[in-house]
Amino acid sequence: MAVQVSESDQIKQFKEFLGTYNKVTESCFMDCVKDFTTRDVKPEESSCSESCLQKYLKMTQRISMRFQEYHIQQNEALAAKAGLLAQPR
Repeated sequence: MAVQVSESDQIKQFKEFLGTYNKVTESCFMDCVKDFTTRDVKPEESSCSESCLQKYLKMTQRISMRFQEYHIQQNEALAAKAGLLAQPR
């Protein structure tokens, strides 16, 4: 069964994505780009910005995994409390 997402939800999700993208871009730019005397991006600036983005992506993935684990534990606790899960002997 396919889940349909309304156009307004799609727009909201896209705006959230753009907001996050802009924050990460600005943060990594401010941390990594230091020399404005040339048009070229220096190798250390490039590697710094790549590392910055990778760190953000890993952090986001880790938070997402922990959030899912937390919800699973909460659902199991609620189910056990309601007597829906078999209690260990």
